[in-house]
Amino acid sequence: MAKPLFSGSIVALLTPMIDGEISFEDLKKLIEFHINAGTHAIVLVGTTGESTTLTIDEQVRLIKKGVEYAAGRIPIIAGTGSNSTNEAITLTKLLGDSGVAGCLTVVPYYNKPTQEGMYQHFKTIAEASDLPQILYNVPSRTGSDLKPETVARLAKIPNIVGIKEATGDVSRVKQIKELAGEDFIFLSGDDATGLESMKLGGQGVISVTNNLAAADMAKMCELALEGKFEEADEINERLMGLHHDLFIEGNPIPVKWAAYKIGLISQPSLRLPLTLLSEESQPKVLAALQKAGLV
Repeated sequence: MAKPLFSGSIVALLTPMIDGEISFEDLKKLIEFHINAGTHAIVLVGTTGESTTLTIDEQVRLIKKGVEYAAGRIPIIAGTGSNSTNEAITLTKLLGDSGVAGCLTVVPYYNKPTQEGMYQHFKTIAEASDLPQILYNVPSRTGSDLKPETVARLAKIPNIVGIKEATGDVSRVKQIKELAGEDFIFLSGDDATGLESMKLGGQGVISVTNNLAAADMAKMCELALEGKFEEADEINERLMGLHHDLFIEGNPIPVKWAAYKIGLISQPSLRLPLTLLSEESQPKVLAALQKAGLV
């Protein structure tokens, strides 16, 4: 079987900010960090990248800068989702010649569309672009669950190549593979169950933990893809505290604090309505960093 277009450890990269404004200097450093650590691809302007509080102009500039900094050394996947189909199409078209390897498009949030509405949403976006499209299902944030049967319908559209599945339900791997075909890429969007999904046939993880433990996540995923699950388990166990505690408050609040704590970014700055990690939560995230061997 040919190697899938996207696989392994893919970072859902945070958007570094200084006083609420994008820090392109820090962005460049983060991309170098991931290239050196062996990360297999980077998602820019996803949920962890605070997509909902960036303007379209900011999103496009950030993604194009990311492609420029990566310089062909690592694939850049653009977060292009919106709860407005027209807005998602606009963003996707603006990136058509940017050099991105593909787009990650989230289930429309807040609107709560039907399965047919979600099918038409993703179909319309895909047909407006030649770029490979990865579906993104995260019901805890969107309020809607993209069912495996709908994924299978969408998998028939040539440039819809895979899904980031963030339900944490590992039974979805088998369901989606059976319905959509073995070649349809399954990427876990849930760090805590990411390795388990790979044991069942998933091809990788789009990870928040990878922002911090990039080399370990890359190694773990490589071992899993080689079927060396015992060695992968050892790494995963060390990172389990991060898998859980990076969500102790709304993502990306904890991961930004942690990235600042270990010197990856200049400030743990976020945009409202997100606020800095609370003093109550900081010791828990610090303990997870210590268990992972990062401090």
